[in-house]
Amino acid sequence: MSDLLLVRHGETEWSRSGRHTGLTDVPLTERGRQEARHLVPLLRSHRIGAAFVSPLLRARETARLIGLPDARVDADLREWDYGGYEGVTTADIQRERPGWFLFRDGVAPGPPERPGETPGQVGERADRMLAKAEAALADTEGCVVLVAHGHFLRVLTARWLGLPAADGALFQLATGTLCRLGTEHGRPVIAGWNVRPGS
Repeated sequence: MSDLLLVRHGETEWSRSGRHTGLTDVPLTERGRQEARHLVPLLRSHRIGAAFVSPLLRARETARLIGLPDARVDADLREWDYGGYEGVTTADIQRERPGWFLFRDGVAPGPPERPGETPGQVGERADRMLAKAEAALADTEGCVVLVAHGHFLRVLTARWLGLPAADGALFQLATGTLCRLGTEHGRPVIAGWNVRPGS
């Protein structure tokens, strides 16, 4: 079986300032566009059989810039719904909730259009996405690319490894990077993490 390639979108103004960016549709910064373009040689070194992308602008723009303009949009790839913490930094949240930790504590409820998700709910979406990716891997000789978001891809990686969704906390993921999930002796592994050209 070929590998699953994860691409975190490039930098946005909100990712740069540490604001939780779930469903708010912010564009890439110029630096974020450059981060995406720099991934092109890494992607070209793999045979791509299928590609999926989050519906959010920052992910779709990244997919286009890395040469995957026809990636299939899938709502299961959207970022964690941060509910009442949308646009708020961890430092600001911890002023009101000392010791708060996203992967353990989840988020405060938000308005009806973004009520928030628990770690378990994000894990359920990740499981659905992994099932679709694994079906695509079985149907193609190439790798499958997922272009999405930091916290979601961390949860997806935990689930790939058979870990609880909350263990996504173990995998720091920078903007504009490529990760590779594969298998060794039939067991799921991380074959590459936070890869950029020259790293």
